[in-house]
Amino acid sequence: MKKLLLNSLLILLVSFGIQAQEEDARMGWVENALTWENFQAAPDPNSPFSANTSSGISYSWSLKTSVLGKEYHFEVESFFNPHRSWVKGSASAHLLAHEQLHFDITELHARKLRKALTEFDFKKSREVKPALQKIYQDVEKQRALMQQKFDRETRHSMKKEAQLEWQNYVAEELKELEVFSS
Repeated sequence: MKKLLLNSLLILLVSFGIQAQEEDARMGWVENALTWENFQAAPDPNSPFSANTSSGISYSWSLKTSVLGKEYHFEVESFFNPHRSWVKGSASAHLLAHEQLHFDITELHARKLRKALTEFDFKKSREVKPALQKIYQDVEKQRALMQQKFDRETRHSMKKEAQLEWQNYVAEELKELEVFSS
């Protein structure tokens, strides 16, 4: 029994350590920041694609009650994970621009999440935690759908004109939500 408990504890600590290292390795979004050196994972030999960008959005929030009333704080980050991103074969500037755009789409949705969290009205919600989780889930769903649409319309970077249209569209959207950048 003791051995089982110690093994379970060891697995938990190793898992936590790996997760903490991955979080430390995350890169926050910066315009046109990605280079091929950032793609550090081993390529997936079964994937038909030339590259993979692992990006996402994390958020946290707190609500404190004080003499001044309720204080609401939140933090939203869009990130790129080098240890889960890879490239194989020819690493062209065009393909890198495609992968950067995946990261830009993630930042766009991080800004949308910041906007939604800024506009959240605590007075209208009795259950704050589920309401905030729903906002995050909705934005995350929109992000996933946009990533899929981007790949579909550009045929994973093969349609250069479509990719240029997406670059312009995402740049305009980022500019429109610039006030919500990190």
